[in-house]
Amino acid sequence: MKTKQLTLDAMLAAMCAVLGYVALDMGNIKITFESLPILLGAMLFGPVDGMLIGGIGTLIYQLLRYGIAMLTPLWILPYVLCGLIVGYWAKKRDFSLSGRERISAVVLAELVVTVLNTGVLYLDSKLMGYWFPGFISGMLTLRLVVCVVKAVVFALVLPSLAQAATLALRGRRQAH
Repeated sequence: MKTKQLTLDAMLAAMCAVLGYVALDMGNIKITFESLPILLGAMLFGPVDGMLIGGIGTLIYQLLRYGIAMLTPLWILPYVLCGLIVGYWAKKRDFSLSGRERISAVVLAELVVTVLNTGVLYLDSKLMGYWFPGFISGMLTLRLVVCVVKAVVFALVLPSLAQAATLALRGRRQAH
């Protein structure tokens, strides 16, 4: 792996951790932008980088916020899959997704994150004893709406972010 790409992956993983930490938590609704760096890295470099950014960034966030727990790997898994899905889709399309493809890939990845996180939240609530009837079902519609709105916004801003990152990487290569 090229040094600059590895450096960007590390920076994106760090951004993922920070963005996860500064999330807006409202009970079992969490509004976060932690997947944005994962999506960017996956669209720029493919599934392996997307998975690494998601896995490392979310691991750092989980360790800083909650420490190590029995379900820590399950809290990390959705973001690893997010990087895999978008990175695979981008690589398959030779890293030039149309607007519709980009929105579809990001919405699918965010839905996977939301559904899996909801499942882990259910498991955690049952194991830790804070589950009650309606805990998940009472907020599921709102969680899905937040997911889709966030995904569409991400899909719309990603081209500008990817272009800026690509230009920065090219500019630095030419300067050396």
